[in-house]
Amino acid sequence: MSEGTNAVTGEDIGVELGEHATLVQFSTAFCQPCRATRRILDEVAGMVPGVRHVEIDAESRLDLVRRFDIMRTPTVLILDDSGNVVKRASGQPRKADVIAALGAAVTIDQGVDKSSHQSDAV
Repeated sequence: MSEGTNAVTGEDIGVELGEHATLVQFSTAFCQPCRATRRILDEVAGMVPGVRHVEIDAESRLDLVRRFDIMRTPTVLILDDSGNVVKRASGQPRKADVIAALGAAVTIDQGVDKSSHQSDAV
């Protein structure tokens, strides 16, 4: 999936997008790394104003799983304030990587393009 396409709306995920960014986590019921990822993303969202964390049960939202080509859980999408996917990663992220990826999403949101510094890792 290319960055900045296929924008997500609050209606798609069932909650309003964050003011500056949204952390969308795809999880499954018996996924142990999903629990740790939930804690990390909740903590980061609590630290950074305007950021919302949304967890989506992959088994009940196959439409979104297909739309975003989710192959495993956890998978995290970082959305800018317009719902564009600016970062994506599979597996349990490190807190520092989530914070760095959010910095890139908010910077892009403010009109400064740092695309030469972006990677697929969260």
